[in-house]
Amino acid sequence: MTVSQLTTRTAGPAVASVPLLTVVDERLKTTSICLALAHGSRDDPEGRGGIAHLLEHLVMSCPLGDEGPPVSFSEYVERRGGQANAQTGLEVMLYYAQVHADDAQDVAAALLRAVREPELGQNTLDRERAVVLQELVTAAADPSDAVQDAVLAQLFPGHPLGRPVGGDPGQLDAVTTRELAAVHRDRFVRAPGVLVVVGPCVPPALTGPTALWPEQPAAPAPHVPLGPAGAGDPLPDPGTADFAWLCFGARSPRAAAAGRAAFTVLAHLLGSSPSSLLYRALRSEHGLSYSFHAWDRGYRESGAWRLLIGAEASAADRVRALVHELLAGVAARGPLADDFRSALRQAEMSLAWSWSRRPPWSTPS
Repeated sequence: MTVSQLTTRTAGPAVASVPLLTVVDERLKTTSICLALAHGSRDDPEGRGGIAHLLEHLVMSCPLGDEGPPVSFSEYVERRGGQANAQTGLEVMLYYAQVHADDAQDVAAALLRAVREPELGQNTLDRERAVVLQELVTAAADPSDAVQDAVLAQLFPGHPLGRPVGGDPGQLDAVTTRELAAVHRDRFVRAPGVLVVVGPCVPPALTGPTALWPEQPAAPAPHVPLGPAGAGDPLPDPGTADFAWLCFGARSPRAAAAGRAAFTVLAHLLGSSPSSLLYRALRSEHGLSYSFHAWDRGYRESGAWRLLIGAEASAADRVRALVHELLAGVAARGPLADDFRSALRQAEMSLAWSWSRRPPWSTPS
């Protein structure tokens, strides 16, 4: 019996650009498959924001084609009692499914077909574009989503990192099937990626020539120079709003740069844990907010540290003052030893949890 065996290999010469990471445990009854591609909304062509997000929808919702059943990949998985989903981030796209181990081979083959050969005709484009536009309307109506987009736009004005992941409605309306096919052919399926499988065995579809991945990946994605960050938006007017979401943001080191770990620890120092500085000041001492979260992500040219807080609009100025006071105190004196050890331990445990309990796609980008 092979239990929790982690291996790294390429799935044959046809998929040399996509490593296969496996955790094999013969006791498992289900198989989880995740395909991660280093392609995201920041790679959308200029003036066509939202193509990556649109491709995500098409991959998951279009019929699988002549070689597969006349249903979408999502429906194919769900009809077998499994779960499937996808997400688009600034620099990564994830496609995943969890099914009974007996269905893993068929589902793995279906996933590769869906990603490699989505239906990109005019009818499917129009249908999924309408769905995406509705999704954008829904997101725009959620202030907690809108304020996060606003912070990224201020942190990275005029830069691909500052564009909304979901896309721009006007630009999405102008996308043609030819443009969509070009992005899929020239960048999407040639982006660096990785396949992750957790189950009792590895589906042969992911190790043999049927995988059919391009032998030559695209050229490395370019770095785009960063300009100065913006000044931010004014606080909400208590006379016109009862409740508000405040999002504080700052640039942090780029992905893989030295010093990134400090911002992860800072996120725990000002996170939603009862042991954090922010929790004690904002909730326990002043009762100003009961919903807040801090996180940090690294991207190609820069990272972004963010803090999201929901509070009554009349308390927005007090919330801002407390956040500034906490950040200034950490910058000037550092945290107390006990607070630092707690935040550091939480950061360590978040990594341990991500490896031992969470599926490989569960960390947001």
